[in-house]
Amino acid sequence: MNNYINEGAIRTWTNGTGVAKVAGQVVVVGNQIGICTVDIGIGGTGEVAFEGRFNVPKLSTAVILHGEMVLWDASAANFDDNLGTPASGDVSNAAIACTDAGNGVTTLDIQLANRFGVKA
Repeated sequence: MNNYINEGAIRTWTNGTGVAKVAGQVVVVGNQIGICTVDIGIGGTGEVAFEGRFNVPKLSTAVILHGEMVLWDASAANFDDNLGTPASGDVSNAAIACTDAGNGVTTLDIQLANRFGVKA
């Protein structure tokens, strides 16, 4: 097959956000959530992972259960439980919690599955 590019788990992204991004940082690309695999300066390009398991920031007061679809809160730059009301720029249903994370916990293991979420 001569039109195959790759599996699509990692893709090149151009940073048009006006803010430099660092490796490991969550980024919103259209209706998807990805994780920068390298530092990406303003206007620069770099690889972003759209599949895999990652440890990411979590709202400390959120109570999240293993298997729950989580909400990326763009303004707070962390994940919240699925009870949160999405605000402009937030992305819901694009990642799944891989662990329980209760009140006071500030990080969460998530699974990205190269899926489209819902961007508010």
